[in-house]
Amino acid sequence: MLRTVLIGDTQADRVVPPSGFTAQLTLFASGAMAFLAVFALALSLASGRLADRWASELARSATLRITAPEDQVAAQTEVALRILRQTPGVARARALSKQEQATLLAPWFGPGLDLDALPVPQLIEVKEDEQGYDAAGLRLRLSAEVPGAVLDDHTRWRKPLVDAANSLRRLGWISILLIGGAMAAMITLAANAALAANAQVIEVLRLVGAHDSYIAGAFVRRFTLRAFIGAGIGVVLGLAGVLLLPEASDEGGFLTGLGFHGFSWLWPLLIPLLGGAVAFAATGLAARRRLKELS
Repeated sequence: MLRTVLIGDTQADRVVPPSGFTAQLTLFASGAMAFLAVFALALSLASGRLADRWASELARSATLRITAPEDQVAAQTEVALRILRQTPGVARARALSKQEQATLLAPWFGPGLDLDALPVPQLIEVKEDEQGYDAAGLRLRLSAEVPGAVLDDHTRWRKPLVDAANSLRRLGWISILLIGGAMAAMITLAANAALAANAQVIEVLRLVGAHDSYIAGAFVRRFTLRAFIGAGIGVVLGLAGVLLLPEASDEGGFLTGLGFHGFSWLWPLLIPLLGGAVAFAATGLAARRRLKELS
């Protein structure tokens, strides 16, 4: 049967009507499913990139918060910076300026925030090296020498973010599997309709000595090619839609990063091949079952 699909047979191709409802249904179903598969794939890949980026960025960063009376903030900040620079595993420690802290609070309080009018703690950005530092030991030393210091290594809220991004990645792949299943179901219905419509032609072919494998191969070839062409059109339209999406940016966050990067643009090119494979398997099963019923 695979040889029939790859090489073809002009006489066998006449068994299956070249146009009509089944042809339109197969082309539309494969095109629509391929179009959706492109966006599901883009969602999965973008979620994977986001999870990896969050995991790498947040895993090596921490924030030291110093809450103290105004006249003690500067002194405690200097002591905290000295401790951090002496701590093995800390690559860099830097106190954020008032402007930087105002920028961090701008999404909630708006621009032009006057930090002097609010009891905003002093923040220190901490970057660790590849070996990392002993967070428990650092907290003990800070509690002894800097009473107002609280070390936040982002563990509490880093894990839910990474888990959410990984869940989106899995959802994308599950969506692709469901799309493939829906495509197989639609092509099976179209193949059954074509087989039922050509029942008399099939009987004549059997009378002249045609084997069921020959008849099934004709249906499989025609529907596989239709699915491949329809999926190819759907992928082209899907990639065009992806190209119209805005570029990734820090302001837009995740919603502006739904695209393909680098070699990931090659992944959608596999969708027509997979669509043809789904059609090959679904039509083959439907043809054999239907021909057995017509026996």
